[in-house]
Order: sequence, then C-alpha cells, then structure tokens
Amino acid sequence: MTVTRRRPGSVVAATSGAFRGQPEISIVMPCLNEERTIGACIEKALSGLAAHGLRGEIVVADNGSTDRSVEICESYGVRVVHQPKRGYGNAYLKGIEAALGQYIVIADSDDTYDLREIARFVDPLREGYDLVMGNRFKGKILPGAMTWSHRYVGNPILSGMLKVMFGTAVGDSHAGIRAFTRAAYGRLRLRAPGMEFASEMVINAAKLGLRIAEVPVTYYPRDGESKLRTVRDGWRHLRYMLLRSPTHLFIVPGLAMLVLGMAALVPFLWGPVTVAGRPFDIHAMFLLGMCALVGYQILTLGLYARLFAVREGIDVEDALLRQIRAAFSLERGLLLGLLFLITGVVVGGLVLLQWFSTDLGALSLAATRLTFFGFIGIVVGLQTIFSSFYLATVLIDG
Repeated sequence: MTVTRRRPGSVVAATSGAFRGQPEISIVMPCLNEERTIGACIEKALSGLAAHGLRGEIVVADNGSTDRSVEICESYGVRVVHQPKRGYGNAYLKGIEAALGQYIVIADSDDTYDLREIARFVDPLREGYDLVMGNRFKGKILPGAMTWSHRYVGNPILSGMLKVMFGTAVGDSHAGIRAFTRAAYGRLRLRAPGMEFASEMVINAAKLGLRIAEVPVTYYPRDGESKLRTVRDGWRHLRYMLLRSPTHLFIVPGLAMLVLGMAALVPFLWGPVTVAGRPFDIHAMFLLGMCALVGYQILTLGLYARLFAVREGIDVEDALLRQIRAAFSLERGLLLGLLFLITGVVVGGLVLLQWFSTDLGALSLAATRLTFFGFIGIVVGLQTIFSSFYLATVLIDG
C-alpha cells in the first residue's frame, strides 16, 4: 500500500508495511521531545516492514512531548497514544497495551538503532523464542554512541549482576531494542514505571524460564541530548535488582553473619580465645553475638520478602520456597522457638542461682559468658516464635 507522508515543505510517497486487518507485528516506540529523530525512526520502521513483507503497525507512546514530535508522527499516519504519567516504563506500558500485533518490537525513538533490521528480531520469535534481546557488544558500537563509563563500567556491572542474581545469560540487558510475543508479555506482568523497566523484563523472563535469544545490533550516536542520567538511572537499576532478589539482599548476607557469628562465638564458652597471639574475651563476644543476632534478623526478613513477593504475584515460586511450604508448620516453628527460649532461660537461671549464692556479688567472667549465651538463646527463641506466627499468616492461603 502506498502511504503519503507529509513533512514540512515536501510530500514523500513510499511503500510501507501498512495493511488492512490484524497486524502480525507492532513496533512500539516511546517518545518525549524527539522531533529531531522520530521521523527517521518511523521511516526506517516502515522500510523494514516493507522490505521484508511484514504485516505491521507502528505505535508511538507520547510521554508529554512539548515539541513537534506528535505532529511529525501524525504526518506519517502512525498511531499515537498519550501517556501523561512520565517515565520510560510508563510510556512503554501504554504503547504495548495499545499494540495489536502477535509479535511486539520495542525500540527507542532516538535513532540509535536501525529499525530496518526488525526481521532479525521477528524471525527468532517465529522459531519459538519468547524474548529477543539486541546485543550491542556482540554487534558494533559506533564512535560517540556510548560513553566509556557506560561501555566498560556501568553496563557490564549491571548485566553481570543480573547474570549472578537471576541466572540470566543476557550479555546486554539494557539495549534499547528488543522483541517478544504477545503471549510472553502477558506472562511477564511488567509494571516498572522508569528506566528499570529494561531490567524488569529480563528478570521476569528469567524467573519464568522463558526462551531468550540475543541478536547483534549496531548502536549509533544519538542526535540530540540524551535523557539518560548515569547516577540516577544506574541507581534505579541497582535498587530494582536488589529489591527483586531478597536472596542476595537479605538471605545470603544474613546467613553469613549468623553462621560466622555463632561459629566464632561458641569457643568463648571455654574461656578467652587467642587469635594471632592476642587474647579476646567479653568485648569480642558482644560483637560476635550482635553479628549473629542481626544476621538472624536479616535472614528472616529475606524469607518474609520472598514469600510476600510470591503471594502478591511479583515473583514466581521456586524450588526452595516450595520446600519451605512443604516443611513449615506453625507448630514446628513454635517448637523450635521454644527450644531456643527454654535453653536460654535455663542457662540464665543457672547463672541467676550462682549470683544469689554469692549474695548478689560480682559475677565471674565464666558466669558472664554463660549469661550472654543465655541471652542469645532467649532472643533467638522469641524471634523464631513470632516469625513462625508471621509466616503462618503469609502461608495461610497456601
């Protein structure tokens, strides 16, 4: 079909992927004051559709542009939807919601990616992949397209953290061009309003076990000022990854503090401990005890966070949580807590009897050590009892 595209001072006719009926492919682009590049992006998208004989549509999600961006989009006859809520993720959520295609290609509207190559993203989807990611590092990054800090520090670190924390194999998790099926998008349940939308997509896909492919892409220099803010947006990605991984934020450090604290604390039952020729006693015990108690608290918070995320539909349940559900009962938790509590009370009671026998005089260092261990037993016991009640409320519908 021939589409007439009106631009200032000229009328251009070109063949596009426009058609009648349901589109197979939707190309969605967010837009915020991109009058310098949005036209070129649309032209390349139309050329890509036409060159490969693809039945597609273009949807531009305007995020409150105050320049001529919307006017330019409308001159090409593409569909424009308006998202008053600012944010990279918000714009995409609005645009994808309005898209009609079975396959959805999303790309930044700053002309840093060549949309004439969209077939490279669609073909893997037709082969059965759920998500196709562009990879600039496997492709080509042209001079001036990416700062050295983003290329050699920020992106590798954030992508590496995603690999470690969520088990992904994606080498460029923040590329601004990617594609997915309509069915996969329904399962991803994306909701992030800002730049962390890019990380959320990869994290959710990994947690769901979706099939992910990567294709090399060329990254071009941007025409105009970038809206990316290194520190702000980097922190948003990092914060989002930590909040989505209670295991690494809470459970791993909490368990490490608990085990190390208790393992190092036990030898003090028999007296001072000498390390590298230096004796350590009561003061070291206090520090190690605090480490163990704080670690236990952090560990339980991580367990709460994981179970809450599953209950609220933010995350999917994994093998560990299924094992916890199967093994946990309120009665078992209460019994374990009572064992700690009774042990602590008994130890404290023995020290109290010794104290009375000395007519409330000064306690020996040995008695002080026992008092401290009794205190830890009481605190851990109470924590376990009330944690068990909380877990029972979270799992009550399970």
